[in-house]
Amino acid sequence: MKRTSLFILLVVISQCSLKAQTNRTKITLDASAREYKINRNIYGQFSEDLGRCIYGGIWVGPNSSIPNIDGIRKDIVEALRKIDVPVLRWPGGCFADGYHWKDGIGPRSKRPKTINSDWGGVTDDNAFGTAEFLEFCRLIGCQPYFTGNLGSGTVKELSQWVEYVNLDNVSQITDLRKKNGRGEPWGVKYWGLGNESWGCGGHMPPEYYAYFVRRYGTFMHTYGKYKPFKIAAGPGGGDYNWTNIIMKNAGRYIDGLSLHYYSWANQKTATDFDESGWFDIMKKTLEMNELIEKHSAIMDKYDPDKRVALVVDEWGTWYKVEPGTNPHFLYQQNTMRDAVAAACNLNIFNNHCDRVRMACIAQMVNVLQAMVLTKGEKMILTPTYYVFDLYRVHQDAMMVPVKISSGNYVFRGDTLAAINCSASIDSTGKMHISFVNIDPDVSENTTISLEGFRADGIAGKILTADKMNAHNTLKDSDSVKPGKFSAFSLKGNDLEVDMPPMSVIVLELRGKAGAAVEQGNPVR
Repeated sequence: MKRTSLFILLVVISQCSLKAQTNRTKITLDASAREYKINRNIYGQFSEDLGRCIYGGIWVGPNSSIPNIDGIRKDIVEALRKIDVPVLRWPGGCFADGYHWKDGIGPRSKRPKTINSDWGGVTDDNAFGTAEFLEFCRLIGCQPYFTGNLGSGTVKELSQWVEYVNLDNVSQITDLRKKNGRGEPWGVKYWGLGNESWGCGGHMPPEYYAYFVRRYGTFMHTYGKYKPFKIAAGPGGGDYNWTNIIMKNAGRYIDGLSLHYYSWANQKTATDFDESGWFDIMKKTLEMNELIEKHSAIMDKYDPDKRVALVVDEWGTWYKVEPGTNPHFLYQQNTMRDAVAAACNLNIFNNHCDRVRMACIAQMVNVLQAMVLTKGEKMILTPTYYVFDLYRVHQDAMMVPVKISSGNYVFRGDTLAAINCSASIDSTGKMHISFVNIDPDVSENTTISLEGFRADGIAGKILTADKMNAHNTLKDSDSVKPGKFSAFSLKGNDLEVDMPPMSVIVLELRGKAGAAVEQGNPVR
């Protein structure tokens, strides 16, 4: 045998041996150091008039044979209520800067038909408008978040939309609302000032957009107790100059700054990948931590008291659409890979809850990394849905600081931390710890030192699968779903957890925590 061949064989044997091993991770949780609340809005959703997210997903119309509540799919409502969706963003996305809200009010039979120029050039009959969206939010129990049109709309148009939904007084606009069947105002708090104004929202330089923020925002009035929480269109990914200019020129006029970041792999579909595709998405997903840290540092220069929230209102995985579907509709499947990526992001957001106080995954139904997929009257819950179900225990709980020394996930000479984690203590005193093992082959033996917390009972749940591309289908809707987890032991104040490969685990610890300093966050 040639020396080169022998070397390659030894490397392969060595790598196979390493894959068979169990790595070790050490984590320290200091419950007495908890200081910031994990805002429930971190677990928000995004719904755009795009593909089958709204029409055929959320909205089927009151005359549909699919069970509905005044046109809104009943099964969708029931599924989303179960995961405690806190906030929902609409109508976009790129669609928002071409949307004129008066097209979507009044009798549906009289609403104008318009063209969705951003997503496929399809005709929109505007059956799903302001009142329908707000009713959907009421049904699922969440706060609405409107994205205003700064790209093709006017100052007056946006100002009057705020008046239409928030003013409890007599005016031409409130008379219009009452004529359309709504006497009392809805009271909408969250408002986006355009979407991706550096791109599809107008291709504006940051200095120019900052002027728009100040101008449009000035005329978004407070009516009674309804004060608009104004969220400026922030950067895409690592555009740190955008953040710097907006915070410098308009920071004192806003309450939040958005951040958009996707983990792209759009050359293949969601289920067509090997370990290189898995590793690529994990690596891109974990870059979210660096983005938040660097954008937060810029925001700290102009806002050291952290009054302005960082709002990650578009995030998730993005792949090539499923075969046979409209390429403009962005319909993709959802696998165990997406569940692990979602859990990683949520851990990152939790750990940065001092600045990150809202996030909206893209998107809720039938588009990109969806919670729910539908086909006609049938519906399936995705692996990502189950991550949000497991993690809802963190909503409005106090974040417990995490120190972690993780084992490594190594692939073709590149290395990532195999384990990430976040923790919190809720209002009842229970601690919840959420772990992710991103390694698809190697288990992780994890030791957690509990400081400032004495545990006297533990229960666990796990989401995992035997294949990286495992997913739910209409024929097998329960292929990936959570189960009970018990591979843990408590020895004094040390908790030992054996984490299987590609797994998401949430533990609930009953016990008693030490003292903490609670600081309120501006977003409620």
